Amino acid sequence: MPLEAEIRTALQTLDPTVLEVINESALHSGHAGDDGSGESHWRIRIAASRLDELTRIARHRAIHDALGPAIIGRIHALAIEIK
Repeated sequence: MPLEAEIRTALQTLDPTVLEVINESALHSGHAGDDGSGESHWRIRIAASRLDELTRIARHRAIHDALGPAIIGRIHALAIEIK
């Protein structure tokens, strides 16, 4: 399964009302974190009521927890935008 699909599936546990998963790896081609997989740099735009009452740090932790170590371990850079 492509990493984008894995990310989308994992984040469904947060019941998002908005979820955009954007692969930005091509923008970082040749960068030290570019592993050549084409799946190293990601941006997530998400809105979920479960995140509303959390602090910014707690929101990011919740997203990282939802993704889990198997996915996080395969990502060099993850930008998170919470709406």
